[in-house]
Amino acid sequence: MRIVPLDQTFTRWDELLALILSAFAAMNGRIDPPSSALKLTTASLAEKAGTEIGHVAIDGEKLVGCLFLRPEADCLYVGKLAVLPEVQGKGLGKRLLTIAEETAAALGLPALRLETRIELADNHAVFAAWGFSRTAEKAHPGFAKTTFIEMRKVLAS
Repeated sequence: MRIVPLDQTFTRWDELLALILSAFAAMNGRIDPPSSALKLTTASLAEKAGTEIGHVAIDGEKLVGCLFLRPEADCLYVGKLAVLPEVQGKGLGKRLLTIAEETAAALGLPALRLETRIELADNHAVFAAWGFSRTAEKAHPGFAKTTFIEMRKVLAS
């Protein structure tokens, strides 16, 4: 399995969209509001790849994972970390986060930041095991209750 950056030569947007939707499908009906992944299109993914730092994991010729990274003032935001359900639990998510850590270091950013839905306690536990700490509870616009938590991982200097 190899992890490669998304660049101008990447054309497999339909497959990437299918990967993300498959990886996030278990959230459907569990989280409110629904995942922003449901609003993605091949065009919006291509645009996202042009404004963020994207990587895909490829096993043979099959796309099996991805993540998108966005530099912020004091951290690197990790978004759309996705691994196909049949590959989950085999270390790929952690390998993708290693890419995020390396990217943050190269950019001189001291931390990673991500957001995960409040209902997804299993995700919270995985991220905590990977060194992330809960730093905030927030709500999507129009919601009075907490809908997601922010987690950060401070990187070794």
